[in-house]
Amino acid sequence: VQLQASGGGLVQPGGSLRLSCAASGSILSILDMAWYRQAPGKQRELVAGITTGGATNYADSAKGRFTISRDNTKKTIYLQMSSLKPEDTAVHYCNAVVRPRSSSDWSEYWGQGTLVTVSS
Repeated sequence: VQLQASGGGLVQPGGSLRLSCAASGSILSILDMAWYRQAPGKQRELVAGITTGGATNYADSAKGRFTISRDNTKKTIYLQMSSLKPEDTAVHYCNAVVRPRSSSDWSEYWGQGTLVTVSS
């Protein structure tokens, strides 16, 4: 099972960016998926999460500015980020709870991270 994140880059304050994360491999099913971020010198924190059914939750810092969505047919989640601020600068990681076809257990997987830099 692999999670491939993409879409990071350099954006000016007030700008927008869309991150994508696609799950691949021998997957039987996927439960919750989420985006986390880790700024330099800080702990990794939850940005937004989404269930299989589409229920969402957001960190206070993301509410009103970010939108998480999911395409179950593509095994992909997205994070639309708007009104970006310099404090949003961080490596963004996707996360998923997956049941591989080869296992009867659910396991948590992480993507490799994509850097978002908000700077003028």
